[in-house]
Amino acid sequence: MTTPSYEIALAIENLTVSFDGFKAVDDLNFYVQKNELRAVIGPNGAGKTTVLDLICGKTKATAGTIRFNGVELTALSEHKIVQAGVGRKFQNPSIYENLSVMENLEISFPRGRGVMGSLLFERTADVVDRIHEVLDTIFLSDHLHTQAGLLSHGQKQWLEIGMLMIQDPELLMLDEPVAGMSVSEREKTADLLKRISKGRSVIVIEHDMEFVKRIAHKVTVLHQGKMLAEGDMDSVQSNPKVIEVYLGH
Repeated sequence: MTTPSYEIALAIENLTVSFDGFKAVDDLNFYVQKNELRAVIGPNGAGKTTVLDLICGKTKATAGTIRFNGVELTALSEHKIVQAGVGRKFQNPSIYENLSVMENLEISFPRGRGVMGSLLFERTADVVDRIHEVLDTIFLSDHLHTQAGLLSHGQKQWLEIGMLMIQDPELLMLDEPVAGMSVSEREKTADLLKRISKGRSVIVIEHDMEFVKRIAHKVTVLHQGKMLAEGDMDSVQSNPKVIEVYLGH
């Protein structure tokens, strides 16, 4: 696949990772454009989460390259990859349940990160403005002082997305963001992701096909660590190979 280089945010080429001889990701080529909302689907064990682990540095590649905005990520630590503009949300919300919604967002503000950052952190006007901007986006403006542990499951997911957004990543990766959400929460999350993809690239791993159909500009189907198909949702759903290994089961 070739895409004009000026449009590409993320370029993964010949990416492989082996665990005791088993190739969880096998010679994968995968390209995401700037401001694209990409969904990655596939059966359990297809390598979807492993690809995110490789991008964010949690897992190290056996072979291949991962370039984000021209920077090679495979040689960088997880911390440096975050600094390069990559944000990652895992399947289960990772928030500070004993702190308020506002305090969770303050801790995530770039100046507040780390021990020294937290000690020297000040709630300046630009911090407050940014927090309120994010709160509006994630539907939590009325929960500024609510203890995070008291939020609903969907609201906790939104808060974690907000904690990533406040760092203003250029690539946001979400692993099954609507799992366990109510129907109305799923609809709001679809709107949320469509809005935040206007200023950044977003990769979403999801099993809910209706949700994928609502949000994705393009869909990538993985199977046994390889790309099985790629395209819009209609072409992917009608692909005989995809029906055989995934949608038909």
